[in-house]
This record gives sequence, C-alpha cells and structure tokens, in this order.
Amino acid sequence: MSELKKIKITDIESFKDHPFIVEVDTSLRELAQSIKDNGLLNPVVVRIKGSKYEMVSGHRRLKALEVNGVDEVDACVKDLTDDEAIIFMVDSNLQREKILPSERAFAYKMKMDAMKHQGKKLDTSFPKGTKSVNGINDTKTQIYRFIRLTYLIPELLKIVDNTARFNDKHNITMGIKPAVELSYLNKDEQMLVYSTMIYDDLSPSHAQTIRIRKLSELKQLNADMLESILSEEKGNQHEKISFNREKIEQALPYELTKRDKRYIEEYIINAIEAYTKSSR
Repeated sequence: MSELKKIKITDIESFKDHPFIVEVDTSLRELAQSIKDNGLLNPVVVRIKGSKYEMVSGHRRLKALEVNGVDEVDACVKDLTDDEAIIFMVDSNLQREKILPSERAFAYKMKMDAMKHQGKKLDTSFPKGTKSVNGINDTKTQIYRFIRLTYLIPELLKIVDNTARFNDKHNITMGIKPAVELSYLNKDEQMLVYSTMIYDDLSPSHAQTIRIRKLSELKQLNADMLESILSEEKGNQHEKISFNREKIEQALPYELTKRDKRYIEEYIINAIEAYTKSSR
C-alpha cells in the first residue's frame, strides 16, 4: 500500500545506517540542475516513522532539491517493515552508475541480514550463476566477497575504495580478492598489515595475502614475516611512472574530464603519438 503526497524536506530523516555516500559533487550538482530544468521525474520513497518520515529511496534526489533551495518533495509513502525497507533501499541504490566497494559491501550485508530475518537465504533474492542482480552483474560468489569487506578495518577498506576511484594521489592500491583474504585477519593483524603497507609503500598481491592469511591461522604472523613477504618482488611488478592528475586534467578539454577513464587514456595516447610524429 502506498500514497503519493508532498512532504516537507525537514520532516524526512535519513535511512538508519544508510551505506551509500551522498555528497555535493559534480554529479549531484548536475542532477540538481536537471531537476531544476525538468522537475522531479520520480518521487522519492519514504515510510512513516513516528511523527516524521524515513527516507527509503531518493537520498541523492532529496539532497539535489536542498541544493536548489526547495523545501518540499513529491514522495511515495509506503507501508514497509524494517526488513522490507532495507531490501527496497538496497535494491534501488544498486542501480546507481558508480558505487564504491565499501558501499556495495555494507549494502549487501544489510540485505543479507534482512533476508535472514525473513527466513530467506541469500540466493532466493540473488540469482545463481552470472545473472545480474537488479542490473548489477555480481555473481553470488562476488556478492559474498563484497560482504567479507565489511570485516576490514576502515584504513584498509579506504585503500580498496581509493583503488576503485582510480585516484592516483594514492600510490598504494588493493583489489577485492587480496582484501577479502586480509578480512580474515583479526583487527590487530590487519592494522599491522596496513602500517607495513604504508611504511614500505607496498601492497600485497593476492598470492601474498593468501600466505599472510595462512600465517595468521597458524598464529605465526608477525612484523618480520610480513615485512619479508611484502618486500618480495611480484611477478608483474615493474617500475611505476606517476603523473599529477590535477595537472593532466587542467590540460584536457573540459568535456573529456567527465568521460570514462578509458577515453582519457586513449586521448592522451593519441596526443603523444601525434606529437612524436610531428617531432620527427
């Protein structure tokens, strides 16, 4: 059962433990301008919470309206239990184009817990195999990997997020698979790994994190063993060439900075090839 009505923005509270980051960045300002030009095409979804309302779906749209100075919003008021609201919130937000690993991790964890409360198993909502889940191409195995990331200390999880952002201001990177292996370490061991990574400016490969996890299980992981593993040269390790992202973006056409990373890379390669030919 649902009802469409106008609600004061001040009467809407954010969803408890909402795992998705809402910040006033370029993307949100573009959304705000689109709403200003075309109106709010899809109402936000809320549920009654005491004398107020709780946002279920539409946190970014609500923030965009606030940026525009609007004080009311068209809202669809749904009658949802706590677990139903969590599942609705997660499913609607997984449609977003860009989601950080940490956001996806805590969202999947919240949905899995809500489904357990309903007496359901994970695969009753997330199809088996390679079928997409609400438009997101995560297999059940990948979903469980993301959920494991919720066991990482914030410092390591931030490295995973920075890696996904392609933020070259952070030299240390770490993918999902090695991060999953480290999630099985206790908090003190994880902090030891993080401190060693920062001190040595090195990140472990997937194979190295498997060894690190094994040492942890054998109660043999210590600073010396960790230092020895991380200092090993990796099979695909080559000398890195670093570039200043801000300087590069200043030199690029403005519209290109809004495109996908692969277009920027192709543009730079073509520019270098053209320069090389003209210099011969």
